[in-house]
Amino acid sequence: MSRTHPDASPRTASEIDAATPADRDRWVDTLRVGSLLVVVLGHWLMVSITPDGQITNALAVVPALQPLTWLLQVMPLFFLVGGVAHAHTLESLERRRPEPRGRYAAFFRARATRLLRPTLAFLAVWVALGVVADLSGLTSRPGDAGRLARDALVMVPQLLWFVGIYLGACAFAPLMRDLHRRWGLVVVVVLVLLACVVDVVRFGGGPELVGNLNFALVWLALHQLGFAWRDGLLTTARGWAMALLGFGAMGLAVAFGPYPTSMVGLSGQAVSNMAPPTAALLAQGIGICGLAVVLRPVMARVLARPRVWRSVFLAGPFAMTAFLWHLTALMTVLLALRAVGVVQPSVASWQWWLTRPLLFAVLAVVTGLLVAVFVGFDRGPRPAADAVPEPRGWVDPVAAVSAGVLFFGILIVSIVGVDVLGNRPVFFLVGDVTPVVGFVVLAAGLLLLGATRPRAPRT
Repeated sequence: MSRTHPDASPRTASEIDAATPADRDRWVDTLRVGSLLVVVLGHWLMVSITPDGQITNALAVVPALQPLTWLLQVMPLFFLVGGVAHAHTLESLERRRPEPRGRYAAFFRARATRLLRPTLAFLAVWVALGVVADLSGLTSRPGDAGRLARDALVMVPQLLWFVGIYLGACAFAPLMRDLHRRWGLVVVVVLVLLACVVDVVRFGGGPELVGNLNFALVWLALHQLGFAWRDGLLTTARGWAMALLGFGAMGLAVAFGPYPTSMVGLSGQAVSNMAPPTAALLAQGIGICGLAVVLRPVMARVLARPRVWRSVFLAGPFAMTAFLWHLTALMTVLLALRAVGVVQPSVASWQWWLTRPLLFAVLAVVTGLLVAVFVGFDRGPRPAADAVPEPRGWVDPVAAVSAGVLFFGILIVSIVGVDVLGNRPVFFLVGDVTPVVGFVVLAAGLLLLGATRPRAPRT
């Protein structure tokens, strides 16, 4: 799965279709764009502000909506297509760099840069908003306005959990690709079994902390399916088996196990299927990935139509930027409506359903404006993984360390928020941390990653 950028001049559907390599998996590109679009629409549907100024979730207000997450939780698809993309990139890198020294650093540096450039632009804006809110006294103001400002500075950056976890998958990709080459789908089976063992220990009276192992096991299992997809191991028959077994196991886990109905996290729940991920979420992920496998032949024929493929091709370069900024658009619109006295209808009422299309249209315009401003950070110069031999033997281990530091830095920021002047502590793993700590860890990871850059050639 490679990300492409349309030329500066308009291109017709026929031209784009003719320029697309015959071996390109168009369904993979569509899954990537489509999964992020579903996340955006899902957040727009779920998040609202109550009349008393509370940020709430429609799924928590109306539990009958929670089964929708069985199909709307599409992050497993993104990790699936991420595995496909990483397999392609690693194969290409091996051809260009026969010498293994420096290959890992080149791979991780390239992937991390593409993720972090737009992410850092997003964080810079939200840190600035937090500083303005603190200096103006908004965050310390009693009442709804102050609470909403404080909540927004924590709630909106929460979407960065995905960036952190996906960056972790990137860091493990070379190792997991090697394991796949040797053991194939056995690796997926082992990861699934280990994730189940973690839940047995966690819910059987063991330490809660052990559940955090599933942040790696669950998402790496789904990412590993991408390697199998790339190598043609996920046949239609296996796709049906994945869908039936995955959704069947999820249904049993929800009905008879300690797992909630919702496959997305909801505040106030004693158990979340997302933080940390559970075996129920893994089963749902395998099920929805199985559906993607089953639909692959049909969608390949649909995407062979030039006009259909053109829409996916042109949307691809904007998907990540839209994901980063869609909650900013949502909070901007909801707060603006509140400021002018427009009260949101009760969640799941007929008025609420009727006004969703209009709200979505407004949000799409605001998000489009934000994307137009910030998409340049996602389109910046790509770090080259050239074939020049790497004389520095230490770059690979340093890159691996930087991956771990960046992982924790982004996760801390996603949990504690960006209010660096307020610097309110929030619990993370084993103790309280503050936004400043998160940004210090993130900066350390960036410095380590920067140390692995290729040296400029001497003249």
